[in-house]
Amino acid sequence: MEFFRTVDVQTTEQIIQEVLTLGRLEEMTNELVLLQEVDDSSAQVGGIWGEFTLQRSTISGGLRFALKECPNALTWTITTGYPPATDSLVIHLTINRTEKSKDFVEEVEEFLEDLCLRLETNFQKKSNHS
Repeated sequence: MEFFRTVDVQTTEQIIQEVLTLGRLEEMTNELVLLQEVDDSSAQVGGIWGEFTLQRSTISGGLRFALKECPNALTWTITTGYPPATDSLVIHLTINRTEKSKDFVEEVEEFLEDLCLRLETNFQKKSNHS
């Protein structure tokens, strides 16, 4: 399954990669709690779905995050500069299932809504203080 969200803020790939570090996870979401930062690309996190290793990778346009041990292979990207919204942040979340329970889909939707709200708030604050 895949899910898309667009956040109406203007930023750059470089700023996304500089700002959205694992040590500043709270600027991205309230749904995951940083338990231990291992290094720049890996941290232990906890949340509604359990405890996982969260991996962070730079990609063209922004970042990819993955819950390493997640049985659903939950992964999301945060990018800018590409369709479907070249002047906004695009969040693309995938899992390795074609169907999931209604409850799980609702949890994913809540996670995405939280991501959108936190990113919109934090990126607008940064552009206002630049």
